Amino acid sequence: MHPTVSSFACRRPMPFRHALCLFAILSLALAPLLWGCSKAASGDARGKDAGKSPVVPVLAGTAVEKTVPVELRAIGNVQPYATVAIKAQVTGELVSVQFKEGQEVKKGDLLFTIDPRPFEAKLRQAEANLARDRAQLQNARKQAERYSSVAQKGYVSAEQFDQITANAAALEASVKAGEAAVESARLELKYCSIRSPLDGVAGVVKIDQGNIVKASDKDNVLVVINQVRPIYVSFSVPEQNLFSLRKYMASQKLEVTATVPGGEDRPPRGELTFLDNTVDPATGTIQLKATFANTEKLLWPGQFVNVLLRLTTLEGAVVIPGEAVQTGQEGPYVYVVKPDFTVEYRKVVLGRPVDNEIVILQGLAPGEKVVTDGQLRLAPGTQVKILDPQAGESGGKGS
Repeated sequence: MHPTVSSFACRRPMPFRHALCLFAILSLALAPLLWGCSKAASGDARGKDAGKSPVVPVLAGTAVEKTVPVELRAIGNVQPYATVAIKAQVTGELVSVQFKEGQEVKKGDLLFTIDPRPFEAKLRQAEANLARDRAQLQNARKQAERYSSVAQKGYVSAEQFDQITANAAALEASVKAGEAAVESARLELKYCSIRSPLDGVAGVVKIDQGNIVKASDKDNVLVVINQVRPIYVSFSVPEQNLFSLRKYMASQKLEVTATVPGGEDRPPRGELTFLDNTVDPATGTIQLKATFANTEKLLWPGQFVNVLLRLTTLEGAVVIPGEAVQTGQEGPYVYVVKPDFTVEYRKVVLGRPVDNEIVILQGLAPGEKVVTDGQLRLAPGTQVKILDPQAGESGGKGS
């Protein structure tokens, strides 16, 4: 070995490729440290963003305290107050019809005329027979009086006197039968003129003039008359309302409103007058009837109407829009907007619906705001921005 040569070799400058290798080694050694610092910095940034929740725009309404009606709604069917099917009570030719179809008729108005001539002849015959029997009875009574005085003296036999008395009694019975025949003939003649038994509206004429009608023919109704003033509206309500119905019917008259298509601005008003004596087991409902004066004839038999039955009124009820109520596993709830514009999950007890609102029995106080739209994006504590046209646009932080 030559020491001089070795010392000189150690002092020679480092080649470029050796320096490049050394830089690469140092870079690999420092890379984990630099990556850890960068990750910590990015993690801190994300943590700051995660702590700031987004603001959810919602619509809201306000719980208000007011007097609300307690009502029942149903679909009703209009029924005539009375219906009469006019039939002939005697057999004969229909010689005239005295009204037009659909005409309003009064009680006692002449509707049909059956040929009266056969019945007039029958009446005259019955009257003649009655006159004959009365004349014979008068003569028999006089004979009985004469024979009575001589029979007591023994001038005539008792058997002969009894025969005279029996003849008088038989003639007296014949007179009574003749009187009944005359009355029957007069009644049949009266039946030739068929009159309306009530005030109402005539329907379709089923038999035209010139046809032969039969007495009490069930299959041949001449016309049907419906009484429409007053008129009934029949409807049914669930049986769970039976207790309330009986309670309020006992203390006051219950008002019923019937809304007809095209007459929503002035619905007829009537009074509940009938509560059926049994609940229909097939449907679980009970039938009711309301009576309407129907002076303007807005209600017509067979018509379907929307019925509103008012039971009573609630004073100081808390009411919110119906769309604010949601249904969860624990029952109905609402989201209440607190003063800091975060929402609170609140369970509520519901009362009766009133139009587009609903009565809250428990869970809300007057003046509290509730979310009416946008509930699907909410959770307890979510920051919201109210976009309610009635309350004006407002919001909390981040609005």
